[in-house]
Amino acid sequence: MAKTEIQKIRKKMKKELDKGRYEHTLGVAYTSASLAMRYGYSIQKAQVAGLLHDCAKGKSADRILEMCEKNNVPITESERRSPYLLHAKLGAFLAMNRYHIHQIDILNAICYHTTGRPKMSMLEKIVFVADYIEPLRNKAEHLREIRKMAFLDLDEAVYMILRDTLEYLKKYKSDIDGTTEEAYQYYQRIHIRKEKRKA
Repeated sequence: MAKTEIQKIRKKMKKELDKGRYEHTLGVAYTSASLAMRYGYSIQKAQVAGLLHDCAKGKSADRILEMCEKNNVPITESERRSPYLLHAKLGAFLAMNRYHIHQIDILNAICYHTTGRPKMSMLEKIVFVADYIEPLRNKAEHLREIRKMAFLDLDEAVYMILRDTLEYLKKYKSDIDGTTEEAYQYYQRIHIRKEKRKA
């Protein structure tokens, strides 16, 4: 993907999103690029996925639900109860139909950046982690450790994020998406295997 195309997407995002969300988006794009450098992945793809990961976030929950229904985007029961989760699926749809992105790895990275899923691709893991650790984030309990881990072991960083996310959701009795549970169990198994090898 050419540098000029990335610049065009960045300009469109600046118009689409409010100031805070746009700054977060830039943070995710830069962090995704940094992780791509670290793990030998395409920097351009990581930037595009980072820039577009929240492209549907500026819309109200009702509007997101309406657009998903209109465009036959699959909706789970937990997403219907918490439509904000749908911004990722709708974002993948908009990335393809409005921003003309057709690389499946970029679309999947946008689609799963909120819930995660088992067996994520390298780009999916990069964007999932970048969304959590980008420089403007400051509230997560183990953020410092996760930021460090992100550049040492990406699977372990994914595990730590999923673990902390589920603990947070359970603490506040929030809806938990089944895909997030499945992702946690998958990356927990990887974590346990590594711990056994260390012992």
